[in-house]
Amino acid sequence: MDQGLNAAARGASGRAGIGAAEEAEEVFLTLTVAGQLCGVPVLAVRDVLGPQAITRIPLAPPEVAGSLNLRGRIVTAIDLRLRLGLPPRGEAQSGPMSVVVDRDGELYSLLADEVGEVLPLPLADRAPNPPTLDPLWREIALGVHRMDGQLLILLDVERILAIG
Repeated sequence: MDQGLNAAARGASGRAGIGAAEEAEEVFLTLTVAGQLCGVPVLAVRDVLGPQAITRIPLAPPEVAGSLNLRGRIVTAIDLRLRLGLPPRGEAQSGPMSVVVDRDGELYSLLADEVGEVLPLPLADRAPNPPTLDPLWREIALGVHRMDGQLLILLDVERILAIG
C-alpha cells in the first residue's frame, strides 16, 4: 500500500523534471469538528465507522467519551469536540462518526461530526500554525493548509491522544 501511495504522489503532479522536495505530498483524511475542517494523516487511520454505541468509562477525563466494540476489540473513543475545547454536540445532532487510529498497537476512535475525503496535500503548501490560532489547537496541530477559502487544520494524532 505504501508503494501505491508513493506512486500516486509522484504521478499526481504530472510534471517531469521537478525535484522530489517540490513533489512531496502527504495524504490526509478530512473531517469536520464543530464546523472546522481538519485533517489526520491517512497512514494513521485504520477504519472509518458510522455512529456507534459508546459505553461511558467511570472516572475517565471528560474528553474520553467511552469505549466501543470494533469486531471484538475494545476501542477508546475520544470526543474531538471536548479535546479541542469546543462546545459539546447538541442532542438534535446525529451521532458522531468514528475515525479509528492506531497508536502503538492500541486502537482509538476520534469522534468527529463528519468525515470527508482523502486528499493528497503538497508539503510545500503547508503553512505553520498562525499565531492567532487558539493555544490548545496550536499544541495539537501540525500546520495548516488553505483550501477553497477555508483553513484545513492538520491534526497530530499523537498529540491528540496525549490526554492529561
